[in-house]
Amino acid sequence: MDDIKHLIGKELQDFESKFADSVKSHVPLLDRIMHYIVKRKGKQIRPMFVLLSAKLFNDNIQESTYRAAALVELLHTATLVHDDVVDDANERRGLFSINALWKNKIAVLVGDYLLSKGLLLSLNNNDFRTLQILSEAVKEMSEGELLQIEKTRKLNIKEDIYFEIIRRKTASLLASACAAGAWSSSNDEHTTEQMRLFGEKVGVAFQIKDDLFDYGSAKIGKPTGIDIREKKMTLPLIYTLEHASTETRRKIINIVKNHNTDKDRVEEVIRLVKSSGGIDYTRQKMFEYRDEALTILHKFPENAVRKGLESLVRFTTDRTF
Repeated sequence: MDDIKHLIGKELQDFESKFADSVKSHVPLLDRIMHYIVKRKGKQIRPMFVLLSAKLFNDNIQESTYRAAALVELLHTATLVHDDVVDDANERRGLFSINALWKNKIAVLVGDYLLSKGLLLSLNNNDFRTLQILSEAVKEMSEGELLQIEKTRKLNIKEDIYFEIIRRKTASLLASACAAGAWSSSNDEHTTEQMRLFGEKVGVAFQIKDDLFDYGSAKIGKPTGIDIREKKMTLPLIYTLEHASTETRRKIINIVKNHNTDKDRVEEVIRLVKSSGGIDYTRQKMFEYRDEALTILHKFPENAVRKGLESLVRFTTDRTF
């Protein structure tokens, strides 16, 4: 990540300042919560993709690019706040969630506030194309989440449905980050679509990596086996169920449906997934999506920014947290 920070270090600092300004409120309670949100910022992967995607086509970052990055981060943060309410989660990135500190009603209103700030940021500056790109992503994310909920009830998700869910639920926002960044500096529809597709491939690989963490032992902010406990059908489990014997399949489904809070039973499922080759298969698919993303990226002229984007892509699949 050091080479990336070197490329856009100043731009990231400028972005952080502009983002903090964009969430300010005259309501003291809301302002305290916004300060807490800004202070606990994550890896800022999405703003990095916006800035690098813009810089790939214009070395001088425009104000429209900073607004695009802020819009992406506002929408992303809003969805995380709402997700924590839906999931009744008390922690986010090792810190207390908004709903844990200020209760659900306030957390929902905070999420709504962030969404409205994002809309106004774009509308007040006539960034209509950027707003269209990001609004499409929010729609996709909602559809993906609801599709996952629908399929989880029956535990009948096949591989094609899994990829459809993560394309909508996770990859759409990263795709829109790259598209918005490219549009802000190029104003070219073909370039924007190429970068959107690039971001979508990276986003799928990113989510597969997250799903793999559930079967590892690294300290990554969530306990091992939590997806199984929440009855989430991710690729390692889908592969295992499709290739297991009838007896093993019945055993796994029984555990996921009826014993998903039993730590020993969950560990048994993890062992079965590992022994079935589910982890190796999932890694292979992750690298396929990563390489597809790099193929698109390599259509553009080689320069330091393109290398930075490639490093960021590789970070999404090589990261340990």
